[in-house]
Amino acid sequence: MRSYILDEISPADMEKISRFLKRNALESPLESIYWLEIPLDLYSATQSEHRDCAPYAFATETGHDWIKLEFFIRSRRGLGCECQGYCTPEQRDFILNFADKMLEVCAIKT
Repeated sequence: MRSYILDEISPADMEKISRFLKRNALESPLESIYWLEIPLDLYSATQSEHRDCAPYAFATETGHDWIKLEFFIRSRRGLGCECQGYCTPEQRDFILNFADKMLEVCAIKT
């Protein structure tokens, strides 16, 4: 799985990240997994055609001292459709900008 991982994060900073994600992402039924939806204007051509599969999102997972943001874009409605796949360059920029904004808002120095 291609992803962006931030590690060696202090417990205090992980708490800040958890609070940030609870306010700015959708919690999954699975512990430590969050979903962040991709804006409509960033959908790929195939995703735009597959409106019944929308919304699309990427997963964010937190661990003891790390956070992982996946570059795989999934439908929040089901699995196995061709509209799901690795992010476009624009979607990747959105994911990386989300990570940068999270660190800035949480005042985490890297």
